[in-house]
Amino acid sequence: MSKFKKKASTSQDIPTASLPDIIFMLLFFFMVTTVLRESDILVEQKIPAAKELNKLERKSLVSYIYIGKPKQSDMGAEPRIQINDRLVQPTDIQKFVNEEKDKLTEVERDQITMALKVDRDVKMGIVVDVQQELKEVNARKILYSAIKRIDR
Repeated sequence: MSKFKKKASTSQDIPTASLPDIIFMLLFFFMVTTVLRESDILVEQKIPAAKELNKLERKSLVSYIYIGKPKQSDMGAEPRIQINDRLVQPTDIQKFVNEEKDKLTEVERDQITMALKVDRDVKMGIVVDVQQELKEVNARKILYSAIKRIDR
């Protein structure tokens, strides 16, 4: 027998004292970097249904124009045009499209798509006005948003 005993009681525990700090740092990181909504919708949106839909490849090249009755009754009952977070007139659309094109590179400028989200109860007059403004500023790729129709 030897005089020296081997110490077999080494601790293999993982220190967890800093674990709550790491979890809170991750939580704050995701809270800061997450984008929940791009803009608040100020007009009513009942999107029409369609039989055949195509999915977009690059959503970064899409700019949205909303058309519908204002949700707030003090803004009237006539359909209005919303761009970003404000209601505009049809004549302001050209300025909006030029600003959106300026944000993109030279190659992507011709690929920009203007998405019209139009309430199904809106008359075609205001939609035609928007189309004419888009045509004048050479924004020819127009997307009409719809939801998929469920046939029963």
